Amino acid sequence: MNNADLDEAASVHSLAFPRQTHSYEWLKCSLSASPRFLCFVVEEECSVIGYIVWMQKSGFRPEAVLELEQLAVLPNRQGKGVGKQLIENSLPLVKEQLAKQGSTLKHVLVTTRADNVAQRLYRSTLGAEIEATISNLYSSDEVLMIARNVNGVS
Repeated sequence: MNNADLDEAASVHSLAFPRQTHSYEWLKCSLSASPRFLCFVVEEECSVIGYIVWMQKSGFRPEAVLELEQLAVLPNRQGKGVGKQLIENSLPLVKEQLAKQGSTLKHVLVTTRADNVAQRLYRSTLGAEIEATISNLYSSDEVLMIARNVNGVS
C-alpha cells in the first residue's frame, strides 16, 4: 500500500467495517508507521478490492511476533479467495522485511469476532488456532487466534 491507495483502501475499510469510523485516517496512521506496520493491497482492474495490515508486536526482535492487524475485502468480493490471496502474497514480503532487520517470523496473532467465518481462513492459511475468547470486547465476543512457529509457512 502507498499513499495513492489510501482513498480506495479507506472505501474498502468503511464498507467492510461499517461500525468503524475515520477510515482514511486509520489507514494513513498504519501506513505511516512502517516498518512496524506493513500494509499491502490487492487490486482488480486497477482498483483496490482489499488490503491487509501486519503489525510487529512488542519491539523489533530477532524472532518477531506479528499481528494480522486487519484484513478487509470489498463485501461483493468476500468469499472468493481474495483474503487468502492477500495473506499468501503478502507474507513472503513481510518475511523479506523482517530479514532486512535481522529477524525471522515466530508467531502470528489474530483477533476476530467469535462468529466471524474468517476464522476458517486464518486456520487454513496460517495454521492459527483459538487460544482465548474475550467477552464483549468491541461489538461482540472476540477470539484470540495464534499461529505458532510459522517461519516455514510461506
